[in-house]
Amino acid sequence: MAKDTLTVTDNRTGRTYELAISNGAIDAGDLAQIRVSPAAAGLVSFDPALRNTATCRSAITYQEGGTGTLWHGGYSIEELAKHSTYLEVAYLIFHGELPNTKQLAEWQKSIADNYLIHTKLARFLEGFQHDAHPMGVLVSSVAALSTLFPEASQIHDPAVRYRQVIRLIAQVPTLAAFAHRLRVGMPFAYPNPELSYVGNFLNLMFRMTELEYHPDPIVERALDVLFILHADHGQACSTTTMRCVGSAKTDPYCAAAAAAAALYGRFHDEGFESVLDMLAGIGSPANVGQFIEHVKSKNIEPPGFGHRLYQTYDPRARILRSLAEELFKTLPRPKLLDVALSLDDAACKDPYFTGHALYPIVDYYEAVIYDGIGFARELFPVLFAIPRFIGWAAQWEEMMRDPTARTFRPRQIYTGPAQRRYAPIDQRP
Repeated sequence: MAKDTLTVTDNRTGRTYELAISNGAIDAGDLAQIRVSPAAAGLVSFDPALRNTATCRSAITYQEGGTGTLWHGGYSIEELAKHSTYLEVAYLIFHGELPNTKQLAEWQKSIADNYLIHTKLARFLEGFQHDAHPMGVLVSSVAALSTLFPEASQIHDPAVRYRQVIRLIAQVPTLAAFAHRLRVGMPFAYPNPELSYVGNFLNLMFRMTELEYHPDPIVERALDVLFILHADHGQACSTTTMRCVGSAKTDPYCAAAAAAAALYGRFHDEGFESVLDMLAGIGSPANVGQFIEHVKSKNIEPPGFGHRLYQTYDPRARILRSLAEELFKTLPRPKLLDVALSLDDAACKDPYFTGHALYPIVDYYEAVIYDGIGFARELFPVLFAIPRFIGWAAQWEEMMRDPTARTFRPRQIYTGPAQRRYAPIDQRP
């Protein structure tokens, strides 16, 4: 009869071991029993960047790269993007269930009640260089929240943890918008709790001298969908950073700042700007064929194509393609959208692209949408980060509740010299 075990024979010793398999994984600790002698170190796995290692059990997000599947709490990303709002999805990600009417109203109110930031934090923001990158300002100011709410260090108290999560989700849009307005020399605009979460963010970003700001409902809904698509994405680098830093019993503000810094890092060489530059360089749908041939001749991976997880079309990119086509029926249609659509169509039919799993990823159409709406390019990573804070917070909270969680401490394979004797400085070569 088949058993959920893996039988391993160590050819160095001839001994055989039976390792239990649970949820498609073996316990890495079971490898420690495999050793050449009782005094020798046990076997460890070598997995650079943890590409084939699970570091946690999580009920938040399910992904299947081969089929392009993405679920939150069992709900497909397609259904959530079509029918839900960002704050509903945020509730789902944090609580594990979609809210009823009363729960959603309480959730919205608790967040809206915390939109305002401390005046000392506003003065802290004013201390940055006028042209400081808004993502750097966001990372710094999120970390600074821990100095304003010292109770956040009480991570073993569920009620205290929950208050910090609410503050984090509420105040990040305010911090991001203030960072933008400082960069462009505009005075701060203050939150409006009567608006939706996304509507309030647009108010914080773009309100000028009007007594009451009314966001464009088309743009508001588009941004709401974009926020839904970025709420969580499993154990991405930034999320693993949140868990790693949080495992050391760090408060959620400092851990989230570290996660945001990890997210910011990937944009230096894989950012939205490279997608826009590529599309601008192609210039016209008529030049797509020539570009395809260039990619194939150089054996390269063009920006916005190819995901580390998905071996087929990124489900979020598929949603954004439809969103972009609908959005720019109302807003002025950018020239780059037609280039993007033509390149997408051509790439999905080309054996080089399909054979290398080079399908559009979420950044591809997102860059075109943000640019078409009129967001400054330096804001793109900030717009990516804002909705992800709920995912980071939920992953951190899940870890806090996990009795098996431990401080991250991976092993290493030592490749340095063997033990050697210390030589006085006048005897060294």
